[in-house]
Amino acid sequence: MAPKARTYLSKALSIMEEHSLLRHQVDWADVRSKAFAQARGAQKPADTYGAIGLALQTLGDGHSTFWEPEQVKENLGSSAVPLDDLQGRSLKNGIGYISLPGVQGSQKTYEEYVGQGRDGVAKADRTGACGWVVDLRSNTGGNMWPMLAVVGPILGDGKVGMFVDADGKKSIWSIKKGAPYADGKSAGWGNSQPVARSTPPVAVLTGKRTASAGEAVVVAFRGRPDTRFFGERTDGVPTGNKAYRLSDGAMLILTEVKDADRTGRTYDAAIPPDEEIVKDPRPVARNRDEVLEAAQNWLLKQAACP
Repeated sequence: MAPKARTYLSKALSIMEEHSLLRHQVDWADVRSKAFAQARGAQKPADTYGAIGLALQTLGDGHSTFWEPEQVKENLGSSAVPLDDLQGRSLKNGIGYISLPGVQGSQKTYEEYVGQGRDGVAKADRTGACGWVVDLRSNTGGNMWPMLAVVGPILGDGKVGMFVDADGKKSIWSIKKGAPYADGKSAGWGNSQPVARSTPPVAVLTGKRTASAGEAVVVAFRGRPDTRFFGERTDGVPTGNKAYRLSDGAMLILTEVKDADRTGRTYDAAIPPDEEIVKDPRPVARNRDEVLEAAQNWLLKQAACP
């Protein structure tokens, strides 16, 4: 191997060994040996990408990934993302509805997402929603903080969850005046307009596509009073990643923490709903949304929605 390639691969492996969520369960001598064997003869950093990918698979967290320089530009560029799925509306009987898709991109993208999302919540709450549906079925992940900035007023102020690392160290997520905070520091986006009812009942909708940061939002609602979950199990990666930019512009995205709810319960697998509802495959049910129907039926039985 050329020295430049060797240094590049060694640096990536050192980041994994120091920060990976499952670092205490991995035979690092074996990982290094196999990675360097895979990259034998590498002359430049790009020649080691396959070895880095193999090492990430060996970690076994199912969430870590590697982006080549072109993928970094593509995934973090400032190009507008379609926010059609980010919408709020008032359902029948005074129930508010907000659908919260995943989001990944530039700061500009996040600003647009939070602005549109908060407008959607305000629109759904115009008549004073008695309860809420938070639809996370299309939320494939990205950055959880803009998502929490949108649903913060519905979640309510206080501690809503935390990250827990391999050594048990905790980092607290909280909401203050509708805005998200990480360990007491603002995660961005100022105070949000409050919803009409300060502690409304909430029905959270989940599905197989609800993943990563989407699952973090699910976890933030776990343990909240007057909250129930409907739909299908989530994807199964309720863990937090940190990105490391490498010398050639590539990015190592490493799983470092588990999500935990406000009670301290940690999650590292698919999260089941309280009421599992699988879509009726018959043509007659094509236009029915059984999950949303079940959520509304439950909300209408709560004291807040007579």
